[in-house]
Amino acid sequence: MARAKQSAGTPATVALTKAAVPFTVHAYEHDPAAASYGLEAAAALGLEPGQVFKTLLVEADGKLGVGIVPVDRQLDLKAIATALGAKKAVMADPAAAERTTGYVVGGISPIGQKKALPTVLDDSALLHDHVYVSGGRRGLDLGLAPTDLVAATKAGVAPIARVAR
Repeated sequence: MARAKQSAGTPATVALTKAAVPFTVHAYEHDPAAASYGLEAAAALGLEPGQVFKTLLVEADGKLGVGIVPVDRQLDLKAIATALGAKKAVMADPAAAERTTGYVVGGISPIGQKKALPTVLDDSALLHDHVYVSGGRRGLDLGLAPTDLVAATKAGVAPIARVAR
C-alpha cells in the first residue's frame, strides 16, 4: 500500500497517514472538458464505475451533509435525508460545498474536510475489497478498504444511490 510520501500531500492523504489507514494513490491526467469527473476517473484508472465513488454535499433541513455514491449512480435525495435524520435534502450550493470542505467541486474528498460533516456511504461500497474516492483534487483518487473509509469519515452506511436516469 502506498503512503502519502508518494502523493501530493492533500488534506485527505495527510488525514489517512495520520490515522495510519492504508491507502493507494492514483493520479491521472484530468480533462477539464470531461462531462463527468467520476466516470472520467474510472475510465482513466481502468476501474469499474461501481467501485469509484463521488462525494456530494447536500443541505438537509438546513444543515450540510455528505453523500458518497458510485460514479455511475445518482444520489437519492429522499434516502440521504432519511439516513441523516432529516425531512428533506437538496444538493448544496457549490460555493458552500467548497467553502465548508476546503476542496474544489470535482475534487471534493470525503476525507480531510475542513469541517467534519455528517456523512453517509452508499451500502454498495461494502461489496468491494477496495473503493476509490477523490484524493482532494481533480485527477487524484485514493484507494482504500470501504471499512477504512467508514472509519476515517465516521460515516453511516445506507442505500442512498439510485440508477442514473
